[in-house]
Parts: sequence; C-alpha cells; structure tokens
Amino acid sequence: MVKAVWKECVIAESEQIQEMDGYVYFPIASVRQDLLEPSERRSVCPKKGEAHYFHILVGNDCNVDAAWRYPEPKHAAARIAEHIAFWRGVTVER
Repeated sequence: MVKAVWKECVIAESEQIQEMDGYVYFPIASVRQDLLEPSERRSVCPKKGEAHYFHILVGNDCNVDAAWRYPEPKHAAARIAEHIAFWRGVTVER
C-alpha cells in the first residue's frame, strides 16, 4: 500500500497509483477530502495541461498549495485523470 503522509497524518492511501514526471498520483477516491481546501493557484504544463491546487489542512497547520490535480489532462497525461499528487513536505511511503 502506498501512502501520502504529512504531519504524521495519512492523506491518501492506495495500491492504484500512477507515476508521472517523478510524482506519485493517487486516485481521488483514495484521498481524504476533509483535509483538502481548494486553492486559487493554477499552473500550466505543456505536457499535462492546467493544474489546480489544494491546501492540506492537518489540525491547525496548513500546507499551502501542497496538492494538485489536472481536471482535464492532455492526451499524453490521460492516465492521471481523476488523480491527485503531493509535494512540499508530503512524503510518499511504499
């Protein structure tokens, strides 16, 4: 089982991950939605499309823009549709 952990809290857990460009993408259904808050941040990847970000909230701590997904990924990134990835101190444990 692969886990995404921040502040000793499991944010996501799945065996059905996708890996792309060095990041692990978890199916949306495996991510604790109660720990995510939508962000206004957007970025564009020529290969994957427009990324939408989320803050991660654990207790009183907020990890700003530490999760993202591609709601409408380009064809080359179709396998990460409906998946979320993490960074900024979130560790992926295998």
